[in-house]
Amino acid sequence: MEAMSYAARMRRKADALMRRGAATVLAVESSCDETAIAVVENGRIERSNAIASQIDVHALYGGVVPEIASRMHVEALDPLLDVALQEAGLTLEAIDAVAVTHGPGLVGALLTGVSWAKGLAYAADKPLVAVNHIEGHVSANYVAHPSLEPPFVCLVASGGHSHIVSVERYGQYRLLGGTTDDAAGEAFDKVARVPGIPYPGGPLLDKLAEEGDDAAYAFPHPHTQGKYDFSFSGLKTAVINQAHRLRQQGQPIVAKDWAASFRRCVVDLLVDKTLAAALDAGAKRVAVAGGVAANSLLRRELARRGEAAGLEVYIPPKRLCTDNAVMIGAAGFYRLMSGELAELDCNALPALRMFEE
Repeated sequence: MEAMSYAARMRRKADALMRRGAATVLAVESSCDETAIAVVENGRIERSNAIASQIDVHALYGGVVPEIASRMHVEALDPLLDVALQEAGLTLEAIDAVAVTHGPGLVGALLTGVSWAKGLAYAADKPLVAVNHIEGHVSANYVAHPSLEPPFVCLVASGGHSHIVSVERYGQYRLLGGTTDDAAGEAFDKVARVPGIPYPGGPLLDKLAEEGDDAAYAFPHPHTQGKYDFSFSGLKTAVINQAHRLRQQGQPIVAKDWAASFRRCVVDLLVDKTLAAALDAGAKRVAVAGGVAANSLLRRELARRGEAAGLEVYIPPKRLCTDNAVMIGAAGFYRLMSGELAELDCNALPALRMFEE
């Protein structure tokens, strides 16, 4: 009875916010190893962005340890709430709604954030909105580029996802292409281990690659059945096998050249197919999102080649490419404006999809 009473009150509040067309959203992100809380106004204005990073802890183990990640989220959430509200210059009473990532991601990490957000929303008598983490990455572009509106084509590239998405309307997406196996971010992290680059592999490989010769090593460009699809598993294996052969032959691997050559191979694949999909779809705008969108060469090449092809190119700042709650607040606002509310039985969905693949 109590839950139904809360649901009815929240529906009335959400309806009023929809009529007003404005809302200040407090957003929570805990899908992996970053705990984040942000305040976002009207899906476009970043009022605060508080993040507690776990990189130093997980670096001791060479990768994310799910149990440790979950426990650290528990410890970080309450202090981060105070930081986010103070930075925004607001009290909890001034918040209109709470948004939280409920998937995809690590189940324990997600469950921590979802449970905490449900408790906060119920205690503060605020509407709750459940957000797909990948939609959040796409929505980071709305904060970074306030003039950007659908339709546009977006490359979403991260440690667990590599998709080319047509953003038809707010909250409505069509899959144009995607990875048939591993994601680009995972490939970067795995290949980074070959020349001894420590965790987190992808960002450190990118930094090292800036000093290298990207034509020093030749790596294969995998072919896929789908015109806009990617395949990184075979590429990753081929690169690792090539390293083994070179070492058996007594040939040293020049780390900076290895990093630069692999980065060039992956970036060319991502940019080639993203621009082909956008042009074939008749799109005028193309964007990029996700952790791999922080890659220096990808940012340069997408901007250069996209603009040369006559497209408007939108790239978020690096801090909005990696996991953060600002992007969840942006996505949550548009879900709220479409009347989508989460019930108090909302659960973590580690394999949540944004569309049928």
